[in-house]
Amino acid sequence: MNEGFHFLDIIFFAMIAAFLVLRLRSVLGRRDNNQPRPRDERIKREQDAETDGNVIDITDRTTRVDQNDQVPDEDRSDDPLAAGLAEIQMADNSFDPKDFTGGARSAFEMIVSAFAIGDIGTLKTMLSDDVLENFESALQQRLEAQETLETTVIGIKSADIIEAGMQNKMAVITLKFVSEQVNVTRDTEGHVVDGDPNQVTDVTDIWTFARSAKSRNPNWKLIETRSPN
Repeated sequence: MNEGFHFLDIIFFAMIAAFLVLRLRSVLGRRDNNQPRPRDERIKREQDAETDGNVIDITDRTTRVDQNDQVPDEDRSDDPLAAGLAEIQMADNSFDPKDFTGGARSAFEMIVSAFAIGDIGTLKTMLSDDVLENFESALQQRLEAQETLETTVIGIKSADIIEAGMQNKMAVITLKFVSEQVNVTRDTEGHVVDGDPNQVTDVTDIWTFARSAKSRNPNWKLIETRSPN
């Protein structure tokens, strides 16, 4: 009798266990051979991200050099002027042709005006020793002749770089200036001995400036003046 009772208990508990197994499978679900595992799902998500247009590929994060920041290679140019400017830029990465030309225009007006009034102090800061000596010689001749020079720069029509390059450690640039000027030379009594105070004349000058590419001093000096051929 007791053995039969125990047998019924076993059947009853087995039915309960089977019921619980079915409930768990309905809640947790079943994984067949085609269902991806958690690790497989993560790999798939990463692969999908690589093909997503909104995700930047790691190869795109490398630093790119802007072509505008590159110094021109003189070997790539058949233009001697472009090659010379590139040579200066390689020696001095702060050099900019546009900035230089703007400064040269201002220097031109200052030097012309200083020469007209005999301002040696200003000329000393802007001229090389050789050019200063020539200017002083011209000023001395004017003084001995008891003449005065009146120069008015109406405007600079053009200031073009025509030569450039490095000479040892010196950056050397030559410009062609075309300016509108009124030049009048007077004697001690104020009479005009040369020029016309009412006439504006186009004057062409070719000036060469230089500075050490390694110098902390940004100022260029006039090292040569000449007239066009």
